[in-house]
Amino acid sequence: MSGVLSSVDARTKLVGQNRLELLMFNLGGRQAFAINVFKVQEVMRLPRLTPLPASHPVVKGVTHLRGHTLPVVDLKQAIGMGTLKIEESSNIIVTEYNRTIQAFLVGNVERIVNMNWEEILPPPSGAGRSHYLTAITRVEDRITEIIDVEKILAEISPYNAHVSEEVIDTELTHVIQGKHVLVVDDSSVARNQVAGALEDLGLHVVKANNGLQGLQVLLNAAEKFEDVSQEFVLVITDAEMPAMDGYKLTTEIRKHDRLKNLFVMLHTSLSGSFNEQMVKKVGCDDFLSKFQPDLLAEKVQAALKQRLNG
Repeated sequence: MSGVLSSVDARTKLVGQNRLELLMFNLGGRQAFAINVFKVQEVMRLPRLTPLPASHPVVKGVTHLRGHTLPVVDLKQAIGMGTLKIEESSNIIVTEYNRTIQAFLVGNVERIVNMNWEEILPPPSGAGRSHYLTAITRVEDRITEIIDVEKILAEISPYNAHVSEEVIDTELTHVIQGKHVLVVDDSSVARNQVAGALEDLGLHVVKANNGLQGLQVLLNAAEKFEDVSQEFVLVITDAEMPAMDGYKLTTEIRKHDRLKNLFVMLHTSLSGSFNEQMVKKVGCDDFLSKFQPDLLAEKVQAALKQRLNG
């Protein structure tokens, strides 16, 4: 897989065009799985692992890579499919999510495919590993399951979704009590995390699973209000979602006369200067890496104060 993550600049140009690239792999069987290439730092053969006492059962040990000590998670076990058999073809995928770096133990890493977000569909409802999927797609007549890594990481190391009491502006809370915020994210874990923080501020949260669903919520509101910001004081959206990503959603909001004044915050597990550039390109008002409940509360309260005083 040497070179599989080359030409990053070319891939970044896909974002904002409702496109993405997926890294496809298997977990020792024929079923294809994938994660977004933008979350991937490196792909390599399974190195020697050092056991980590008292760790979560799906953490198979740690490895040392470029000055970092990384936990290595058995992805097959993490999604409830049993333990992955270690073979010569086993690999690790080094990823960055929510400002942390970790590696996932997988089988064969196959290739990168270029997709349109419209080809990425919500996962089927029901039991089983569908709870660990954010989406599915079809690649050359082969169903590919896109894994909800945020859910896996939250189960290994649960996040605190609540805002510290000292951060909450109680005077503002009385003013904004019950006002609506639209939260758009394809991960149920991420939606609930954001909702928990916003509800601590007294806000009422409306949830959408992807950008297309979120846009429809806003268009429905536009039929009732001359300025939709009367109904929704904020829109907080993930970047990567089935059907329509957060960048495209923001572009559509800015194009619509009754939506264009909405305050839009990009809230994503992707981090770095790239997202800051994309925020400016598509017209988001702010950007925050997941998941920082206190900082999220501070940014939301600052935005609401500015709107109320403006």
